[in-house]
Amino acid sequence: MTAYEELKARGLIAQVTNEEEISKMINEGKAVFYIGFDPTADSLHVGHFMALCLMKRLQEAGNKPIALIGGGTGMIGDPSGRSDLRQMMTVDTIQHNCDCFKKQMSRFIDFSEGKAMMVNNADWLLDLNYVDFLREVGTHFSVNNMLRAECYKQRMEKGLSFLEFNYMIMQSYDFYELFKRYGCNMQFGGDDQWSNMLGGTELIRRKLGKDAHAMTITLLLNSEGKKMGKTQSGAVWLDPNKTTPFDFYQYWRNVGDADVLKCLRMLTFLPIEQINEMDKWEGSQLNQAKEILAYELTKLVHGEEEAEKSQKSARELFTGGNAADMPTCELTDDDFREGTIDILDILHKSGLAGSRSEARRNVEQGGVSVDGNAVNDVKAVFAKESLEGEGVVVKRGKKKFVKVIAK
Repeated sequence: MTAYEELKARGLIAQVTNEEEISKMINEGKAVFYIGFDPTADSLHVGHFMALCLMKRLQEAGNKPIALIGGGTGMIGDPSGRSDLRQMMTVDTIQHNCDCFKKQMSRFIDFSEGKAMMVNNADWLLDLNYVDFLREVGTHFSVNNMLRAECYKQRMEKGLSFLEFNYMIMQSYDFYELFKRYGCNMQFGGDDQWSNMLGGTELIRRKLGKDAHAMTITLLLNSEGKKMGKTQSGAVWLDPNKTTPFDFYQYWRNVGDADVLKCLRMLTFLPIEQINEMDKWEGSQLNQAKEILAYELTKLVHGEEEAEKSQKSARELFTGGNAADMPTCELTDDDFREGTIDILDILHKSGLAGSRSEARRNVEQGGVSVDGNAVNDVKAVFAKESLEGEGVVVKRGKKKFVKVIAK
């Protein structure tokens, strides 16, 4: 199976400009390709996972990845998938986020000896002369065609700023600059970026008379059609200080039955033949597949040691043990009244419930336990001494749990 055929078999490819030429370049290791990352936070998240895995796969096949950090476009903000204007960031914030990105990307991409590059589009975008840019680049873009792009259609109803309207032209110009500077002949991105990517290939054709190519990656959606990587508490981050390795493991351990094989194909580096065998699995075997998925992805992001610890902790938890590496809530003296705290405060302060009233409903509906013992009384209280030392494991439902410790 060729490198391109494997991408198709794993369900990674959505749209391509010229499949015959793209497959040939990838299979022969002649693709110099880029994927853009806007530095809107100080950590990458699960939404970036597909792109990182694709870069790793293609680099292993002999192709050269360019990670383009949007230090310039980040000053504007991509309107794709947005119903509102992105918050603008300072130059210092963007630089800090870029530094954090490279550290995380290095787990996926080998930047040594010219095998990959990380570049920042601020290097060419921030020094552009506006009038010259309009004359040299703006003339190649049709406003009518731009307004047909899905990313702009979504925003037109609520109002699209001229600032955001420029984003497609800026991204297209990135491809043009990367083609000239580094011989970048291909751009990859999410399927929602298709219009922007076509703008780049067309600009290169018009300005340089040469061909460049684009391929979009299938968006990582669950069986309900929603983007994966979000929880009630927010995004699932790759930074262990924002999402612990245990929480990261548990996110993947708890994916739906209908999504686990798709995630194994798209995100792990297990042989496709091994994953195809799992198509026959059902019932309790799907839980085993989820464990494999969670372990493989945690190892990829946080290393084998953290993956082992997270898997061990999760197994201990579900067999009644007191896992050491689960999320922890530390209570201080201020959290206690006369040396005690009630179950509603424990649920609220640990983040298992958004409020005391929600905590009350959780207890009344059942499913709340402390160290495996069901708690059905909303007035149940716990002495500080009983929460000291190793603490207790508080569970809400089957999948929400926190170790609560009194300090």
